[in-house]
Amino acid sequence: MTKTALLYHEDCILHNMGEGHPESPGRLESVMTHLQACGLLQDLDQVTPEEATRDQIQRVHPAAHVDSIFQRSPASGFTQLDPDTVMMPLTLRAAMLAAGAGVQAVDMVLSGQADTAFCATRPPGHHAERMRSMGFCVFNNVAIAARHALTFHGLERVAIVDFDVHQGNGTIDAFMDDPRVLVCSSFEAPLYPFSHFDTDRPNIVNTPMEAHTNGTQFRRRTEFDWLHRLQDHKPQLILISAGFDAHKADPLAHVELEERDFRWITRMLMDVARVCSRGRVVSVLEGGYNLKALARSVEMHLEGLTGN
Repeated sequence: MTKTALLYHEDCILHNMGEGHPESPGRLESVMTHLQACGLLQDLDQVTPEEATRDQIQRVHPAAHVDSIFQRSPASGFTQLDPDTVMMPLTLRAAMLAAGAGVQAVDMVLSGQADTAFCATRPPGHHAERMRSMGFCVFNNVAIAARHALTFHGLERVAIVDFDVHQGNGTIDAFMDDPRVLVCSSFEAPLYPFSHFDTDRPNIVNTPMEAHTNGTQFRRRTEFDWLHRLQDHKPQLILISAGFDAHKADPLAHVELEERDFRWITRMLMDVARVCSRGRVVSVLEGGYNLKALARSVEMHLEGLTGN
C-alpha cells in the first residue's frame, strides 16, 4: 500500500466566517470524524503542520498583498476581504497553517518520507489570486506548495490538477506565464468565479462542464482533456486541488458526481504519477459544502491516494 501522510491541525477549525456561511468549521470536523469512524485514519501517517513562512507565501503573493492581509487581521470582530471572504481573529493562523501544510507535504513527498499526502486544512486557496483574496480563500495553498517544489527543491516540471466545481482562477493567475507548471481545471460554467475561463496559454487546460454533467461525462471529458497533456508534460510532482463540491448533493453547484467519481479521478492521476513522478502526489482540500457528501468523497479520494 502507498504510504500516505495526512496533514491536519485542529486550529484550522477555529476559522469561522459566521453562522450560515458554507465554508464552515463543520467541514473539517465532518471529514476527520468520518475518517476515524470508517477506519481509514489509522492507515495514514498523521502529521501536525507548521505555519508557512512569509518568504514561502511571497513566492506567490507579492509582499504588499501579504502585508495587507496581516494588517487587516482583526483583534476582534470581522474584516471583510471580499463579499464572500471574512477574516476573524483566528483566520490568519488557520490560513498560515493551510499554506504551511502544503509546503510540508511537498517536503515529505519529495524527501521520500511519504509517497502521497493529503492536506485536510482550511481555509481553501485556489481562488486566491496573486494580489487578491477571494472566494473563501486567503492564500493560494496549492500554488504556494507548487512554487516551493520549483524554488526550494529545484523541480523543473510540476502539474496542478483542480477538480473543484469552481474554476481555480487563482492558480491560473499564478502560473499562466510559467510553462514549468501545467494547470488542468474542470469546473461548471457559467459559475463563480466568472474569470480566467478564456485564458489561452499552452500550459493551461480549462475543462468547462455544463450543469447536470454526470460522472460518465465527467470521466470522459477529463480523461480526454488531461491525460495526454499530463503525459506530455511529464511532471515530476502532481499536486491536486481536491474540491468535492461537484458532488450531486452539494448546495453550491449543479454538477452531479458521486463519491466513486472522485476515487476514479484520483486513481487516474496516480497512474500518471507512477509513470512520470515516481508516484509522488500532494493533494490539498478545496471545496465541498454538503458535510456528509464531503466526508464520504474525501474517503474515496484517500482510497485512491493510498491504493486501497
